[in-house]
Amino acid sequence: MNLIDTHSHIYLPEFAEDRTEMFERAEKEGVRKILLPAIDSSSHRDMIKLETANKELCIAMMGLHPCSVKENFEDELKIARDYLEKRRFIAVGEIGLDFYWDKSFTEQQYTAFHKQIEWALEFDLPIVIHSRNSTDECISVVKEHQKGKLSGVFHCFSGDANQAKKIIDLGFYIGIGGVVTFKNSGLDKVMEQVSHEHIVLETDAPYLAPVPFRGKRNEPSYLKYVVEKLAMIKNISTDKIAEITTANAEKLFLLSA
Repeated sequence: MNLIDTHSHIYLPEFAEDRTEMFERAEKEGVRKILLPAIDSSSHRDMIKLETANKELCIAMMGLHPCSVKENFEDELKIARDYLEKRRFIAVGEIGLDFYWDKSFTEQQYTAFHKQIEWALEFDLPIVIHSRNSTDECISVVKEHQKGKLSGVFHCFSGDANQAKKIIDLGFYIGIGGVVTFKNSGLDKVMEQVSHEHIVLETDAPYLAPVPFRGKRNEPSYLKYVVEKLAMIKNISTDKIAEITTANAEKLFLLSA
């Protein structure tokens, strides 16, 4: 089984004690690629250092996370932009809107989101969207920019079937992780209505660990629980889920098989 974790913050301090063992566990469970979404300048160096040390496995994105959009967001955007001009990244991400934690910088979040979508179009890169409590708003922003060239994924999707359809109609993928295993999330019912041709897998490690590890630190090896749940929902084999979602990720992020 070959799996791609399309969204994992394994460069964060939560993995400082056992990162080597974590990689070994991931390899044992068939995880062949781990994509690293950026947060902000406080962790860019750690992310790129991890990528450099694990070139066959880890691939970095670049962008400014909406929760890091504060008074100094223009400075943060400049830092991210400078990185994008210096070298190739696999995507612009993670970017988007977050109306769960703090709405004091809503206007600035929109500005940063629009700006980074423009970068993605300029550099011909997909975008990885964070849309917590803002799925409809993020769909509207993407719709505004989608002229046939924009591609990407709504990471950690937790919306309804109607929102999923709108995302797919825009030519975007749906990122599915541990939440699909949560008993009362309702995401399993939504996934019944979404073709696996539109799904990519993710962990969002260290966050949102799947059952049976809910509430604990997440890691790429736990992707197998997401695969098992999707296989159950779709009534197909875990190998088939792995094959299709890996092909989807390879297509979206232009990864070699």
